Amino acid sequence: MPCAHHDELSEKIIGCAIKVHRTLGPGLLESVYRRCLAYEIRKLGLACEMEKPLPVRYGDMFLGLGLRLDLLVEKQLVVETKTVRAFRPVHQAQLLTYLRLARHARAAAELQYGNAQRWRHPAHGK
Repeated sequence: MPCAHHDELSEKIIGCAIKVHRTLGPGLLESVYRRCLAYEIRKLGLACEMEKPLPVRYGDMFLGLGLRLDLLVEKQLVVETKTVRAFRPVHQAQLLTYLRLARHARAAAELQYGNAQRWRHPAHGK
């Protein structure tokens, strides 16, 4: 069940995402939106890690597979940015997997910077 803190944090992130989209418009690379979004999040005084490595553990092995979270906010909220026309089931599957692997994260949000902005917050963890 989502907690009020995660909902409030998600609302702040979505507000930042809308500001970035209104300023830049559509058509840029994900990396541009990600960097500007991190800037706006940090301006709010929130901790924000960009492209945080996400280790995969299999038994007693740690696999260096190059998985990275786009953003991890306050060590709790996984944020994935996409520059696609529409979300696909694979995007949600990726987000849910990242949430499961990011042991301390409790919620996730996916931001779409395609032709039109869309924001969703499909996952609350543990």
